Amino acid sequence: EVQLQASGGGLVQPGDSLRLSCTASGFTFDDYAIGWFRQAPGKSREAVACVSKNDGNNVYVDSVKGRFAISTDNAKNTVYLQVTSLEPADTADYYCAAESDYCSEYSEWFDYWGQGTQVTVSS
Repeated sequence: EVQLQASGGGLVQPGDSLRLSCTASGFTFDDYAIGWFRQAPGKSREAVACVSKNDGNNVYVDSVKGRFAISTDNAKNTVYLQVTSLEPADTADYYCAAESDYCSEYSEWFDYWGQGTQVTVSS
């Protein structure tokens, strides 16, 4: 079956870094766009980043540009989100999702979703 699994979150202090992983199975990984979304407590889900062979690597949230980076290891069916210099405002549940072919900032267009991994930034 189609599966997406996000991992790598945790409780960290401001300024720390994490590498979040999204591992996919059940479909041809490099035929899909893989996006990272996050949802902070009490807020709507927002698109963070996305990668596809058509769109390349994209980071959407202005506040994390220069601090977050998306990358892929197709041999491992894995997409990474490297998050550095974390701030309390980055606290959220982080989800990875898959959409056929092209990246999008619209969560409604993504077909498959992982369980999510929680990032908490607190001193």
